[in-house]
Amino acid sequence: MKDKVRLLDIDPRGWEHPADKAALLALKQLPGFDDAVKLLIGLTTEKSLRLLSMASAVRVSDRQFPRVKRLLEDACYILDWPQRPEVFVAQSPVMNAGASGVEEPFITLNSSIVEALDDGELLTVIAHELAHIMSGHVLYKTLLWILLNLTTGANRIPLSDIALQGIVAALREWDRKSELSADRASLLVTQDERVVYSLLMKLTGGIRGEMVLEEFLVQAEEYEQGGNVLDSIHKLLNVVGKSHPFPVLRLKELKVWKDGGVYDEILSGSYRRRGDASDLKKELDDAVREYREELAGTKDPLGETIQKLGKAAQQAGKAAGEQAEDFFRQLFGGNKRD
Repeated sequence: MKDKVRLLDIDPRGWEHPADKAALLALKQLPGFDDAVKLLIGLTTEKSLRLLSMASAVRVSDRQFPRVKRLLEDACYILDWPQRPEVFVAQSPVMNAGASGVEEPFITLNSSIVEALDDGELLTVIAHELAHIMSGHVLYKTLLWILLNLTTGANRIPLSDIALQGIVAALREWDRKSELSADRASLLVTQDERVVYSLLMKLTGGIRGEMVLEEFLVQAEEYEQGGNVLDSIHKLLNVVGKSHPFPVLRLKELKVWKDGGVYDEILSGSYRRRGDASDLKKELDDAVREYREELAGTKDPLGETIQKLGKAAQQAGKAAGEQAEDFFRQLFGGNKRD
């Protein structure tokens, strides 16, 4: 720990992906939205998930999984996060982890990931989940879960099936971008890109494979820019419904962010602090602009086509947004727009 930079008072918005940041800022500008969602989740899902973890998983402590507890403390120390979330280890052969809850978020690690990873890689996973908590992602991830389970009551909600699918699709896209934000935070904690890259490669090819980073990056580049528009449509269909981007793309995205200079700026002390004055409207505009610039630089043929069609789709997007706003207002007790 002595050779790592501690990021005192760092604000998560300093590392968040622009698409993640834009979506969250837009939601936060809906009056009372956060409070309504917290109330809905707090009365149902959060208590249920915590009781489930207490009954079916092992709570990390000084005596149970002390290595995990030590790594959590390291992550909290580097990101200067005073609230130590509880961690549970659940029996599962699937290498996965997650963060749940609202008022008292907690982390769950599957037993296979604890057993398979070395300290650096496991620290990466824990830092990733801690970042979701710090950014407030858990609230909206749970909202997505609720919407995905509304199908049985679709006739009772004031929104068409098509519009509901559109909202879910938009939240899923945000969800995937939130994973890119958390990847950036995990790199800020490990402060060693090869550790994070190694983890992403293991998530792709298993823990016993003979893998070479340089070859994996070539594979990522080939996937990103190869083929025609039809190939790009297949890529899009492959990711629809996924909660995470594919590891090969996560590695590429993280490398681009690191090489872009923001990572070094943060470690040198040039970053946003918690409590700094903020202008939500300006932040939203900046985040949208950054994301548009990112999309404009895509090498994917479908992405280029979407850019050309963007202006023609603006009016349709505005209408869909108004319908979504009506849905949220009615769902949480508000009134329709005049």
